[in-house]
Amino acid sequence: MKVILTEKITKLGNIGDTVEVKTGYARNYLLPNGKAMRFTRENVALFEAKKAELTARQEAAKKNAEANVDAVKNAKLHMIRQAGDTGQLYGSVSTRDIARMLKEVANVSVESAQVMLGAPIKSVGAFDTSIALHPDVIVPVKIYVAQSQDEIDALVAGKSLTFGTKKVEEEVVEEAPVAEVAAEEAAAETTDAE
Repeated sequence: MKVILTEKITKLGNIGDTVEVKTGYARNYLLPNGKAMRFTRENVALFEAKKAELTARQEAAKKNAEANVDAVKNAKLHMIRQAGDTGQLYGSVSTRDIARMLKEVANVSVESAQVMLGAPIKSVGAFDTSIALHPDVIVPVKIYVAQSQDEIDALVAGKSLTFGTKKVEEEVVEEAPVAEVAAEEAAAETTDAE
């Protein structure tokens, strides 16, 4: 389905771009949330009439996001969770948990989709991730997950925790860019072929 974007969407386009998307994505997400309009002659004319207003709204959203950068950077994201003897959590820390914690700690409202956490956190430790306050404003944050406040204090101080025979230190949880994954797979295939 062809749509006209009414706001900037990461990995899709900017305001005013005409893009081809899957029908379900357009009908279930873009159109109901006002992020796009169907591509018709009438809507093209309507978009041109509203372009200045939409651009101003986008700039206001970006300024609002930039105003919250310091609050998010300085937020202490410390989560106390139950874990086993090996440091594995009974459950996990998801993007929803992080969004809720940001609201409580920094009084910044974000949706769970704005938390760029590759996979749920399933062990005790310190984790690096990012929060996309706006497609152009991405803030790196550090999340500490432990069983007690003493363990969190140790992680913040840079010390490692030991569980049985497993030593827990800082871990980085981020999605690898698609290009890097493809290059690694190609290198692995080349090695296997030899």
